Amino acid sequence: MVQFNLPPNSRVTKGKTWNAPADARRTREFRVYRWNPDDGQNPREDVFAVDMDDCGPMVLDALIWIKNNIDPTLTFRRSCREGVCGSCSMNIDGINTLACTQAVEDIKGAVKVYPLPHLEVMKDLVPDLANFFAQYQSIEPWLKTDTAVPEKEWRQSHEDRAKLDGLYECILCACCSASCPMYWWQSERFLGPAALLHAYRWIQDSRDEAAGERLDDVEDPFRLYRCHTIMNCAKTCPKGLNPAKAIAELKKMMVERQIL
Repeated sequence: MVQFNLPPNSRVTKGKTWNAPADARRTREFRVYRWNPDDGQNPREDVFAVDMDDCGPMVLDALIWIKNNIDPTLTFRRSCREGVCGSCSMNIDGINTLACTQAVEDIKGAVKVYPLPHLEVMKDLVPDLANFFAQYQSIEPWLKTDTAVPEKEWRQSHEDRAKLDGLYECILCACCSASCPMYWWQSERFLGPAALLHAYRWIQDSRDEAAGERLDDVEDPFRLYRCHTIMNCAKTCPKGLNPAKAIAELKKMMVERQIL
């Protein structure tokens, strides 16, 4: 029989259990992934009883309540109302989503909170997104044009502006890329759903004059064509976007320009 050995310190163990406050009347159980790279221990799952009458309705509210009232060492990202929407992306109840928009009452049983899957964990619920943002930077997400910059603004028709709907709304939370099996296996070469959606967004922008250059940049067996249209990205996107469709459109544009 084939035997597989897990890497050192990879097995999640049972952690601490924190009881509910004595005066709490309405509580929910939260099972939260914990890992500290400095103590050399296995990751663990801590159990917290959260007083829902003392905190807001969202999972992020509960995590903040835990940090403020029980364990100040709990580490997670969040930047709600601070101009960095998408920072609190996590795997909640088995689904990649935003902790600030996931209501606790919509989850049955214990609320299980883990970091985004298949990314290196820096600490607790914080994944390493350095490669994710490096790939985003690689598609050059800004207007590229040889035309002289206008004195006031780049003008765009209503029809051309409408082509960007469903693309520009991406907040780079990484939920889609972290749910993509092809990105799990080849994230060092496959750009992933989020970066490719943004690549298509700039190609579709009527004000941009580098469509050919952008298509050349993504036309690669790994950067683009590792996508097998599994659709996990569209299913998990908290903004309701469809990166798989954008990737399919990129592939279509590749074929069309070869014909022409």
